[in-house]
Parts: sequence; structure tokens; C-alpha cells
Amino acid sequence: MSEAITEYRNENTKDIDLLSTIDMVRKMNEEDQIVAKVVGDVSADIALAIDMIAKAFLKGGRLFYFGAGTSGRLGILDASECPPTFSVDPSMVQGRIAGGHAALLTAVEGAEDNFEEGKKDASVLTEKDVCVVISASGNPKYLLGVLDKADEIGCATIGLTCNSKGKIAQEAGHVICTEVGPEVIAGSSRLKAGTAQKMVLNMLSTGSMIKIGKTYENFMIDLKAVNEKLKDRAIRIVSQIADVSNSDALAALLKCNWEIKTAIIMLDMKFEAEEARKELKKYGGVLRKLLNAESAV
Repeated sequence: MSEAITEYRNENTKDIDLLSTIDMVRKMNEEDQIVAKVVGDVSADIALAIDMIAKAFLKGGRLFYFGAGTSGRLGILDASECPPTFSVDPSMVQGRIAGGHAALLTAVEGAEDNFEEGKKDASVLTEKDVCVVISASGNPKYLLGVLDKADEIGCATIGLTCNSKGKIAQEAGHVICTEVGPEVIAGSSRLKAGTAQKMVLNMLSTGSMIKIGKTYENFMIDLKAVNEKLKDRAIRIVSQIADVSNSDALAALLKCNWEIKTAIIMLDMKFEAEEARKELKKYGGVLRKLLNAESAV
């Protein structure tokens, strides 16, 4: 196998161990600035992936992230943030890592090289779902096993990689390739590659949730107000969208178990909580559709 791009040596950082601390930091920052541009260059590929995921969600499908090492941890991190941010069921966006739960905290030797384990872990997929495999090098056999199983059952696949010559770039149905170049420390793909992956994952989950109506303008209208910070945010969101005082927003939220969209409809349409919920349901829970319909009357 030819050496992956992620293993190349960075000519700009050969003397990094001789630099002063501040110069070392500046050098790393210079390299990091490459990442945003590279991600921007593949915007069209990211957008297509978002549309694939949103379409699957609307048909009852789920989003699965699979990865090994850093890539697997990033996928699980992104998945774990979706329920509190968008009030979706934890099953809707899920992450899997080669080596299982233990690999979240410590390296599991040989896990990424296990093709059959990848196939086994991918048995959770259905034809309605979208499977995203994440790898800087693009070559883990574990992920090739995942892709093989996904293909068997007709599940849509997306490869997120930093190596256009990697195997998942050839095997995945759709590819997002962020070639950020050699790392500051050769082979340490938790650096620029990891940053690129995190940026893309942010876009995939956030973009697909926006597409299915989980936001209104740029407000997080489906968040779960489970602590004081989020309750305060919920009050401010209701206040701004419904154009009422914070005290009126709080009163409405207390009547509907802190459901932001329900509170907004209660205030805007002078409904009780249950009536507001029923009205929202008519529009698939999409607040903008309901408010637009009301303004058109």
C-alpha cells in the first residue's frame, strides 16, 4: 500500500522542536488556517451530503457515523450533541467506533484493521439510513467492512476523508475529501485532519436539522431546556420570536413543559398548550411553515 497523504512529512515544521513556544504556537496556527479554506473548497460535496441526510430523516431514516480512533470519537461527539440541541431521539443520529465503547477512552489495538467487525457493527443499518464513514487516511479495513455491509442492504454511504487516494474514497457512494496536507507532526491526524472532520460533521448534522425544520431563522427552537442556562436561552428565544416580555415568555413555557415552539404558538395565536401542539402537528412540527401560513391568512 502506498503511503497515505496523512503520513507525509510537513516541510514547514521540520524545525518545530527547535522553536520558541510562541513560534511553535504560531506555526501550528498557520497550518490550522489551511483547514477552513480546504473545507470551503468542498462546500458543494458537503451540501449534497446534507440533502441526502435530510431526505433520509424525512423518510424515517437515521444517520450513522462510523470511524476509528480520533475519527470515531469525533463522530460519537457530534451524534451525542444532537438530542440536547435539536430534541431528537438518541437513535436518530448515532456514532460507532472501531473497538467499541472502550476505544472512546483508550486505543484498542488492531480494531481499525478488522473488516469483519466493521460488517458486524454495520448490521444496525437499514436501507432507509445514511452511513458516514470517517477516516483521515481513508484506509481502515473496519470501515471497508462497514461499507460492504451498507452496500449489501442498499444503505446510502458517505465517505469523509483527507486522502483522495484512500480506499473509502473509492468505495463510498458519495465522498467529501478535505485534503489538508501533511500534519504539523507527521501522521498525527488528530490535528488538521481532525479539525477538518469536526468542521464537516458540524455542517452535516446542523445543516440536515435546519433542512427538516429544527430551527427558526437561526434560533435553536427545539433545544431541551434541561438546565438553568438552557432555560434562560429558551425564555430569550420565545421572547424574541413572539415579541413578548421575558416574563410572558416564561409564563408560556411553564404552561407547556418548556416546549419552545409550543410556547411561541400559544403566545402568537392565543392558544392553550394542547391546541398549540395540535396546530404544530398539522405542519409537521415546522414552526416557520405554521407562522408563514398564519401571516398569509
